[in-house]
Amino acid sequence: MKKAIILLSGGLDSATCGVIARDMGFEIYALSFSYGQRNAFELDAARGVALFLGAREHRVINIDLAAFGGSALFASSGVDVPKGDKAGGGGASGIPPTYVPARNTIFLSYALAWAEVLGMGQGADLCCDIFIGVNNVDYSGYPDCRPEYIAAFEKMANLATVAGVGGHKTTIHTPLMSLSKAEIIKIGVKAGLDYGMTRTCYDPDSQNGGACGVCDSCQIRKKGFEQAGVADPTAYFYG
Repeated sequence: MKKAIILLSGGLDSATCGVIARDMGFEIYALSFSYGQRNAFELDAARGVALFLGAREHRVINIDLAAFGGSALFASSGVDVPKGDKAGGGGASGIPPTYVPARNTIFLSYALAWAEVLGMGQGADLCCDIFIGVNNVDYSGYPDCRPEYIAAFEKMANLATVAGVGGHKTTIHTPLMSLSKAEIIKIGVKAGLDYGMTRTCYDPDSQNGGACGVCDSCQIRKKGFEQAGVADPTAYFYG
C-alpha cells in the first residue's frame, strides 16, 4: 500500500481530502500544526478525523508563526477577523487579513521532509505522496492556494530530494482544487464523513470552540451546505 501524507487542519476541506486519499487506497499519515492560530480547537478536530480515516500515524508539529504576526488568525496580531459584510475583503493587494504569510509553503516543506523519510522504507518507490486540501473556487484569495503555486512547489520538491534526484517523483495531490464547496461536501457525505467533527471558523468562541457564523470561512461553509442540500451540523453562536 502506497503511503500518503495528509495535511490535516481539522477543517472541512482537509477532512474531505483525507477521505479521497483513503478511498484511493493510500495508507494515511496525518500531519497537523499548532502554529499559534486562534482556532486551536481545530487540532482536536484533526485528531478525530485522523481516527476516522484510520491513519497509521498522526503527528502535530508545534511552530510559532504567530511570532512573526501578519495575520488576523493570530490573536496576538491585534488585527480583528473580518466579519459579516467585511468578511473576505482584502486591502490594496486583494488579499484578506486572514492570510497567514508562507503558511502552505512551510506546511508543505514539513510534509516533504516526512515524505522523504517514509519513502525510504518503500524499496524502489522511494517516495510518499502528499495531499493538501487547497481550493481555487470557494476560497478567500490566498496566493498559496493557486494551482500554479502547487505546480511550482512540486517541481522544487523533485529537484531537492533524494527521491526526486533518483527519478522517483513526489506528487502533491490537490483533489479539491477545482471543486465548489457544495461538491466537496457531497463527496464527504457519500463517504460517510460526519462534518460535525470538523472545525472551520476563523474566530471561534474561546470557551467551547463554537463557530462564529459570520467570518469568511463560516459564510463559505454555510453556503456550501445550503447549495449541497445537506443539513449543516455546525453549531453557530452568531449569524
